[in-house]
Amino acid sequence: MKKQSGFSLLEVVVVVAVLAILAALAIPSYLYKIVREQIEAAIPLAEIAKKPVAAAWLVDQKFPADNLAAGLPTADKIVSNLVSSVAIKDGAINITFGNNAHSALRGKILTLRPAVVEDAAIVPVAWVCASAPVPAKMTVKGMDMTTIPTANLPLSCRTIAKN
Repeated sequence: MKKQSGFSLLEVVVVVAVLAILAALAIPSYLYKIVREQIEAAIPLAEIAKKPVAAAWLVDQKFPADNLAAGLPTADKIVSNLVSSVAIKDGAINITFGNNAHSALRGKILTLRPAVVEDAAIVPVAWVCASAPVPAKMTVKGMDMTTIPTANLPLSCRTIAKN
């Protein structure tokens, strides 16, 4: 009798099935990673709007109503590879994703809201991303218009769960 070496068809099928299951588990977490990285890459574009918004608070203790009041170009002129507009609404900065952003982000909004110490205008404005907690002794201004699902947000933009 001659002994055969190698793998049987059944063994190969089992290995392929196991690899397919592992790939199916890994792909969604990889997509979340891509989306979060794109959000984090887009946030620095808001720096253009943060400075005039903070300056308005320092001078007048109120926030600009829109881009024009902040001395900025219209929202659709502040763009990047991932962002189709940056709009100010009552001090809050709304970043709308578009252009080359992942399909899970296109048309979605991320809001950065100013937080201030109302009776101490000299204290710098802090920025609260989406539903993140407001710093102690500060008041957040503007409305959170974030439409990105919480699962896709970076940790710095999420509400902290309390035990």
